[in-house]
Amino acid sequence: MAQVLTETQDRQVEALTRPVGADPRRQGPPLVPWSERLYKAKIKSNDLILFTTQLAVMLDSGVVLSDALDAIAEQAGDMQFKAIILDVSQRVKAGENFSRALSLYPRIFTPMFVSMVRASEASGTMFEMLNVLTGYLNFEAETRKRIKSAMTYPLIMVLMAIAATGTLMFFVLPRFMRIYESKGAELPKLTRVLVAGSQILGNLELMTIIITTAIVVGGLLYYWSGTVGGRRVLDYIKIHFPIIGNMFVEMVVTRSMRIMATMVNTGVRLLDAIQVIQGSVNNYYFQQLWGEVHQRIQDGYQLSESILIAKGSGLLSPGIIQMLRAGEKSGRLGEVCDKVSIFYEKKLEASIRSAMTLIEPLMITILGAIIGTIAIALLMPVFRISSVIAH
Repeated sequence: MAQVLTETQDRQVEALTRPVGADPRRQGPPLVPWSERLYKAKIKSNDLILFTTQLAVMLDSGVVLSDALDAIAEQAGDMQFKAIILDVSQRVKAGENFSRALSLYPRIFTPMFVSMVRASEASGTMFEMLNVLTGYLNFEAETRKRIKSAMTYPLIMVLMAIAATGTLMFFVLPRFMRIYESKGAELPKLTRVLVAGSQILGNLELMTIIITTAIVVGGLLYYWSGTVGGRRVLDYIKIHFPIIGNMFVEMVVTRSMRIMATMVNTGVRLLDAIQVIQGSVNNYYFQQLWGEVHQRIQDGYQLSESILIAKGSGLLSPGIIQMLRAGEKSGRLGEVCDKVSIFYEKKLEASIRSAMTLIEPLMITILGAIIGTIAIALLMPVFRISSVIAH
């Protein structure tokens, strides 16, 4: 049974790795490099965490990189990810850099992931860098899990409210409308507003126009968000939005300080570390800050001085800058960055817990108000039906 399963998996991997439109009996060069077939592949975050962890352990044990990749691919459950790992392994065996091979799959290996691997190749500290990546990926996965769990209960309430409201609007309300019309009575004002909304939802032509307009506007906004101006506006909102903005800044600072600590402690040049940080922060203003810091250091300034005179220095608190200055003077910059990253990670966890504590009751309150208003609008004709019939 196990042998049959292995053969089936091998056939699946072979199908994935075959060039598009290629015949296995065809001789000659491939039509399309088969890595392009998997360019848009996506995997679960747990699979990426497991891959990073296994690779770190194997490299620490002295296993050669290509052999480690082959062993991990052998155990991979996802056929697409297995094919990708095998492709990366083949490219490494052919003499290509590991980071370059990973960069061919940007939907799986982010720019931060690739940048850190590239820096570790130059410094010979891949095991330490993979450990940092594992910790960061675990933290991100845990954060997403907390947010999802906090949103589950309100989401269930929304779905139940939609189902109950739809039943009342499309099955119960029309009957009362007929009774009121037959008696020449007028529905309550709040109920008439609800009826107007239900008529809009039931009008196919009007709904088609609304949906088409929404799709066009959404497409234009999506295109605009990819422009420099769009990025600047959206990233500004990310930073300054109440509650969430502070969490985003804390997350970026945690990531930046952790990367700097790891690279400085493993002997990577400060300029190279800042370049990696600039590529890992997915925000226009932070990228602008670290880009200017990089330029100032090249001009001969210290790290703390560069941050102080750089545009956007307000993104980092004065306490961080003072600690960095102290680390530079004492020659313990890596250790100081590590302490700052630990502090901000704990601060971020506390902010997430506080936000979740506020968001859940806030959503329940808003939903309760909406559902309560709809329920009152639907029940008012019921309360007045006896007087209407008597009249």
